[in-house]
Amino acid sequence: MAQVLASAVVDVIKPATPQRIGNFRVEVWGKEPYDYVRVYEILAKSDTIAAQEGISRFVYEMETMPVEGN
Repeated sequence: MAQVLASAVVDVIKPATPQRIGNFRVEVWGKEPYDYVRVYEILAKSDTIAAQEGISRFVYEMETMPVEGN
């Protein structure tokens, strides 16, 4: 299995404050052979953490996809 390489961009829906976590829209896309795009809405303490979580979810989805030809 090829390593999953992905990038992400984060949009703030509701910013995080010291009293509450923020709401972020995270768009993640991968490089071949995982050239898919996924969009996640993630609650997190910061945009960096939201991006990391989005990429983590993307990698998990790609690694659990059935292999074509089987």
